[in-house]
Amino acid sequence: MINLKAIKRSVSSSGKINELRSEGFIPAILYGGSKENLPLSLKKVSLEDIVKTESFMSSVFNLEIDGQKEKVLPRDIALDPLSSEPIHIDFMRIVEGSKIMLEIPVRFINNDKSPGLKKGGVLNIVRRKIELKCPTENIPDEIVIDLENKEIGASIKISMVSLPSNVSPKITDRDFTIATLVAPTIVVEPE
Repeated sequence: MINLKAIKRSVSSSGKINELRSEGFIPAILYGGSKENLPLSLKKVSLEDIVKTESFMSSVFNLEIDGQKEKVLPRDIALDPLSSEPIHIDFMRIVEGSKIMLEIPVRFINNDKSPGLKKGGVLNIVRRKIELKCPTENIPDEIVIDLENKEIGASIKISMVSLPSNVSPKITDRDFTIATLVAPTIVVEPE
């Protein structure tokens, strides 16, 4: 779990917030639970690399505010339309015992041990992220799918994935496909 330091923000006018940004801070808000919403600011350098990761929006962070730590989850991020730099982040407090919906990234392993891929097959990824209902104390970082012994024609469905306890997919009415291993397509050019 990554630790982030934040400071309480008392300014709320757009001029003062832009001043904060020019000083290397990103304004944020912390909400949820029984506590009041809390305006914050975080140092941009502490977030630059983390924000760009695929799992940022589904990662739990320890947010330290004036020496007090709270477990939080990023729920929204506003990016500058020109530079794609983060300009505002919404964090939600994690309340023990509650469940939340999150998009969790999918990672494929053992590509080199797949006979289908060795024969020239192509991994057709249908879903790069899967929306899961997770207890706040048991959020997976990623869903790992093993391609070992997968042949051309294989279809990887959600029922084949072992999810952590009490974690379930949002889609429950069907066994949806995550990826397929298909034969390479051959384009025949006209003579």
